[in-house]
Amino acid sequence: MGSSLGARNTLEILLGELSKDFLTRPLTRNEACLVLLRVAVFGASTYFGIKWVSDALDPAQKQRMQLKKRAEDLMKQIGIEKLKLTEHEMNIVAHLVVPRDIKVTWNDVAGLDELVSELRDAVILPLQQTRLFEHSKLCQPPKGVLLYGPPGCGKTLLAKAMAQASNCRFINLQAPTLMDKWYGESQKLTAAVFSLAIKIQPCIIFIDEIDAFLRNRSRTDHEATAMMKAEFMSLWDGLQTASDCQVMVLGATNRPQDVDPAILRRMPTAFHIALPVSRPDFSSHKPCSPSIHTVGW
Repeated sequence: MGSSLGARNTLEILLGELSKDFLTRPLTRNEACLVLLRVAVFGASTYFGIKWVSDALDPAQKQRMQLKKRAEDLMKQIGIEKLKLTEHEMNIVAHLVVPRDIKVTWNDVAGLDELVSELRDAVILPLQQTRLFEHSKLCQPPKGVLLYGPPGCGKTLLAKAMAQASNCRFINLQAPTLMDKWYGESQKLTAAVFSLAIKIQPCIIFIDEIDAFLRNRSRTDHEATAMMKAEFMSLWDGLQTASDCQVMVLGATNRPQDVDPAILRRMPTAFHIALPVSRPDFSSHKPCSPSIHTVGW
């Protein structure tokens, strides 16, 4: 009873000068329009007032605006404008590397000429010339590539050179990027990685030290971590079934035995990068020391 009286009092205030007698009789068309207009104005002012207060009290509002501006700037740099991105995709855009900003080329890779030739034929060429291989299942660009070898052998350098040579967008994905304190957010960020890569394809998702991120699963894994890995592999399988998708996951590790077998199965193209076993000649030293005078050689 008290609530109905309160609602009636509120309605009387909203309707202003309308009398009780006015409320009990049928309304004319003009009077009904006036009532609806006042209700609409009251509802709109309440909505925008609450929204303004919530935005003013939200501590992450400024950070979201900065992320949005940075995402728009990066999209312009790679030649993509008016692309609608979700909030989670904007977080991933911060790790996007523009191809022309990568200063590493094949000329900077020394002593790995045979490996560079294999990468060009098996990875770069299918990515660049997709029309030539669209009818061949054997020559499709791989959806997963693994570079493994001891520390300091040039795995990350090769990954940068591959991105620059293929002119692909390059997402430098790190494990902390997908970690969030709120339950379920890690899965949303994982989904945003692949949805963003598909929107800006051709794209390479690079995971350095993949053994730390997608290591062997065990019973001691945290539930959130296990769900994130499962989401990652499920979305990765979606790339496998889409033949026209130009997205590749590139991993680098010096401990391939620690990588989950399910991940290794999704990386059929693997390259072992070994340390040099013979004394390097001048041609191997030249890319590393461009300032050496070569007169007389």
